[in-house]
Amino acid sequence: MMKFSRITVNPHQMGGVPCIRGLRIPVATLITLMAEGMSEQEILANYPDLEPEDLREALSYAAYAVQERELTLLVPA
Repeated sequence: MMKFSRITVNPHQMGGVPCIRGLRIPVATLITLMAEGMSEQEILANYPDLEPEDLREALSYAAYAVQERELTLLVPA
C-alpha cells in the first residue's frame, strides 16, 4: 500500500474528501484543473498555499485510487 504524506482525510472537513495537507483544497479539484489543461504554474498562482510536491502527490493519489479498477467506458457505435 502506498503512503501519502500530503493527502489528508478529515470527516469534519470538506465532507471527508481527500484534501491536500489539511487545507480545504480537494485532490479532485487539482486533478480536474490539470485535466482541463491548467499548468502547474497557473495552479500554484491561484492556490498560493500549495507547493509543487502537492500537485505531484495529488496525481499519484489519483493514479493509485483508480489502479486495477474496472471502469465502464462508452464505446462509439
